[in-house]
Amino acid sequence: MTESPQKETDSPSAEACWALLERVGASTQLCRAPRLREFLLYVGQRSLKEGCDQVHEQEIGVEVFGRPDSYDTSVDGIVRSNATILRKRIEAYFESEGLHEKLIMEIPRGSYVPVFQHRAVAPQVKEEPLTPGSAPFSEPPDAIADVPQIFDRHRWMTPSLIALVIVLTIGCVTLWLQNRAKDQLLYPLKSSPSLAALWPEFLGTRQDTDVVLEDSSFFMVQTVSNKTFSFNDYLNRTYITQLEAQNFSPEIRKILNQLPNKILGRASEVSLTQRIVALDPLAKNLHLYNAREYRPALLDQDNVIVLGGTRANPWVELFESRLNFTEENYSDRLSPITNKAPARGEQAVYTPGTFQYCVVAYLPNPSNRNKILLVVGTAAEATEAGENFILSESQLSNFLKILHTTKLPYFEVLLKTSLVTGTALNSTIEAYRTYPNPN
Repeated sequence: MTESPQKETDSPSAEACWALLERVGASTQLCRAPRLREFLLYVGQRSLKEGCDQVHEQEIGVEVFGRPDSYDTSVDGIVRSNATILRKRIEAYFESEGLHEKLIMEIPRGSYVPVFQHRAVAPQVKEEPLTPGSAPFSEPPDAIADVPQIFDRHRWMTPSLIALVIVLTIGCVTLWLQNRAKDQLLYPLKSSPSLAALWPEFLGTRQDTDVVLEDSSFFMVQTVSNKTFSFNDYLNRTYITQLEAQNFSPEIRKILNQLPNKILGRASEVSLTQRIVALDPLAKNLHLYNAREYRPALLDQDNVIVLGGTRANPWVELFESRLNFTEENYSDRLSPITNKAPARGEQAVYTPGTFQYCVVAYLPNPSNRNKILLVVGTAAEATEAGENFILSESQLSNFLKILHTTKLPYFEVLLKTSLVTGTALNSTIEAYRTYPNPN
């Protein structure tokens, strides 16, 4: 009697699970994403070492992403958007460098607790050699004598064969439609030619792409203090010591002491991140950073998408010398857009008021190796309108028609946006510039 292979039914030990979690955290999928790694290690610590059955979104937002204790998870979805990316990174690990792992893990949707299980191994099926006399080789003894009977049987089966062909045809068509729908789900850019003129440069390559989100706490610091700070002040955090030297009221001083330690974001950035990921669900090289977490060394290595006005995202300042449309940074009034070289019919300055403005720029980085995408709005609603522009098939299609091309050049677009508080109603192209592709 032969013995069947022993099946692994025992639950993996906590030690083995933690060792796996550490390997995933140290993998190439997460080594460049410190906040995602911290996210993974935190929920692993809470579940494996502290025995928690549930880890709540609010808790993760406070402990991992620096949100205040009372923040509203229905408005700020930073945890949900990062969880989506983290799940994809974990899946990518087990499809690449973790392919040999006997133990696998996932964070199921609707939960933030990692689940571990033994990797399923397909059973080995032993194939017996076929020999004459076995079923596939057997023949009726009087095959030649039975030929007329076989022909009669075929005539009798003709309706059945027709029915079988119809069933198989329907099955093939259904399978084709399912595969087509799956293909559109996995590769939505195939059915969106205008989006495909832009986004494969950021999502369709092995090159890493960094999405640098606003630092809303820095915006609030400048608003409350009625002061502006440069990119160098922000990067080196010397603006904090400059604030300490100022004479503020006790109430303002208390707020300014707390804000620099908070990482706050715009709620619509969560939706934006999900929409970018949806353009290429298999993308494994997308990295999400708050402006405070980003570092200059990455600018030459990666593609970069920078979102937000200059007061909320100081990284914009690094690219202003290359732009024709730039936002001026004023602490005491709305920041206008300056047009450095007005063309006929254009204004030299676009001042926010009834309308807000957003600059969208698609450019090469200084080394011409990677790409840069800037979305710089004079208000949060204007930035959101710019984000809609770069993710809208119809708006990008309209822009390509204006340019009389199907291939998108490097460009700057100035969008004018009408709005009510909190909602961008629509946007129109007020002015634009195009630049030759160095390639």
